[in-house]
Amino acid sequence: MGPTPPRLLAATTWGVLVVLLVALVVGMGPNMATRAVAFGDLVWPGYAELRTDPAAPDCDVDALAARAAACTTAPTAAAPQDPSFDPFAAAPPSEFDPFGGSGTAASENCEAVAGLATQCKDATAAYQALQERITPELVRFRSVEQFAGGLATFGWWRHMLALATLIGGLATTWTRTHVGLRDPVTRLEHLAQQGLQAVAHIALALSCLADAQIQLASTADGGSPAISLIWAAGFASWAGANVIQMIRVPHEMTSAPTPPIRLPMVVSLHTWMALAATAWFTFEGHPSGLAIYLHKFTATPAIYVGVGLYIWAGMLLAHTRVAERAFDVVLPFGLPIHLLVWLVVVGSALPTAYSGASGIFVIAAGAVIFRRLRAAGAHPRLAVAATAMSGSLGVVLQPCLVVVLIAALNKQVTTSELFEWGRWVFALTSALLLIAMLAYGRFRVTMAPLGQALPSAGRAAARLLPYALISALVLAGYGWGLGTHIDEHNAPLILPGVLLALLAWDRWDLRREDPEATPFVPALRAATHDSTSNIGALLAVMFASVAFGGVVERSAIMDAFPRDLGGPWPTMALMVVVMIVVGMLMDALGAVVLISVSVAGIAIENGIHPLHFWMMVLVGFELGYLTPPVALNLLLTRAVVGREARVEEDPVPGFFASYEHVLLPAGVMAVALLIVAFVPLWIQGV
Repeated sequence: MGPTPPRLLAATTWGVLVVLLVALVVGMGPNMATRAVAFGDLVWPGYAELRTDPAAPDCDVDALAARAAACTTAPTAAAPQDPSFDPFAAAPPSEFDPFGGSGTAASENCEAVAGLATQCKDATAAYQALQERITPELVRFRSVEQFAGGLATFGWWRHMLALATLIGGLATTWTRTHVGLRDPVTRLEHLAQQGLQAVAHIALALSCLADAQIQLASTADGGSPAISLIWAAGFASWAGANVIQMIRVPHEMTSAPTPPIRLPMVVSLHTWMALAATAWFTFEGHPSGLAIYLHKFTATPAIYVGVGLYIWAGMLLAHTRVAERAFDVVLPFGLPIHLLVWLVVVGSALPTAYSGASGIFVIAAGAVIFRRLRAAGAHPRLAVAATAMSGSLGVVLQPCLVVVLIAALNKQVTTSELFEWGRWVFALTSALLLIAMLAYGRFRVTMAPLGQALPSAGRAAARLLPYALISALVLAGYGWGLGTHIDEHNAPLILPGVLLALLAWDRWDLRREDPEATPFVPALRAATHDSTSNIGALLAVMFASVAFGGVVERSAIMDAFPRDLGGPWPTMALMVVVMIVVGMLMDALGAVVLISVSVAGIAIENGIHPLHFWMMVLVGFELGYLTPPVALNLLLTRAVVGREARVEEDPVPGFFASYEHVLLPAGVMAVALLIVAFVPLWIQGV
């Protein structure tokens, strides 16, 4: 029967942990190699010459010295007195061979032989000096330094991405936590969800097998049949898990009748995208089409491995008391709940930027935000709205991964330009949210007396201070030890190291107060366990988005767009609608690839500045993630919070009150999108 699900989940946890740790080490390989060479030069000056064993000179010092001495003492011929004599000209081999020793002494070029003897003596002396400096300690250090240098040229990122996706996805399939609009509650819904997932996963496996066969039969260089076989085996394991889930229907599933409208809603997003792509490529007669777009997914593996690292860092954070203690600093001031919501959402912007994308932050910190807001008195709908929007404001701030991908794919913009304008967009969305929250609270602002609030807030801040100091020390260690500072390129490699240190401190501090508290290693295992299924769920949506984007690209739907749309205003109006729809249906990283190759050029040709266009795209995506029917951030909120976020089960009177969790965040982002899209055009007078 194979391993039981608990053992299987434990295996997936350790598998993902190994992949993530390897990614951390390999990602820092170039920095470690540079630092190792610098350290070697500090301990052994001239270390560059000692990195490899020196080659012995290919000459005989004694023989050349003897020949030089014989040349200077032998009688000379009359040739040197000949005005046409050239002492450096080549002589016939029968008369002159300075290396072989043949020829007569009279024809020896004495200066050349003496020079060769001197060069050989110097080279031999240098070789012996280097040999004397190669100590056992240097040899041991050199092996370490060369290992670090090998990490710098590591070429297996695509394989690591495949393993992280497939191992995490297997855990996601076992736990039935793929992202969908609704969770199944009846047997029919469960069978529909698992059955269609099995079909999609089998289609993916067969496509990868077809791709591997094509590559094995091809004589062209650069193919990678091994990675296609890895994908095929992984997707087959997903399908196997689906079949077992269909046989072992969970006992909580009821036999109640299922409304037809619910059946499509319980099928996960990645399943619908994969099935749509399968249907298209079957129609084209292109069985390896899905696999080809998996190759496109792995074309930028460091970015998607970074997604996994960000999720892991977020789950490590969730297993510390940092978020709770940050709340403890704010709560003593007794702010009205609407201002507390605003403060939480705005305060989440920087962690969102460092987590890479809005969905990643919702997965990582959504549960803490929702429960602390509920404990502070927020209605479930308001808490859901705040949790979903907590990942929205920071996507335009440094070092957001989506912005990095935009700059990588579009040479008309740079990360520095995008982040510079992103700060203004962040200020705008923050101001709009504040206005909405003040209106929500009827512009009443009250708080506890400072004399009462400050002592409690100060004590909470003191408990938070060690975490800040440890973070600063770890970042300083990266700067001093590896010569790297956190930015948009290496943030996913540095943040897990910071969070591992914070988790170690938190567990040690907690066990001082409660010896029965969970120690570090089990807490690390629990955080990685939580990360595993979330990594699988999000990366499944991402690779399915890339495949679905490929269908859109190959179907030439975008070719129906006229190149001339009548100027910037009508073009921008159309682009706003397109971005909202794309944001509703696709993940940001996959959507960026699609937009870059399809409509970005049309927008720029119609007079929209590239920076303006991409700022609008980012805000449009975020509005799409908050807008039904998909509303990815709301779905992720439901996924991480559980039944506590099922606000549909608690009906309240009034349209706004019933849909507050949707209307509030979507309304704020809609106003922001209109301002970002059209006000710059009005200012420019175009």
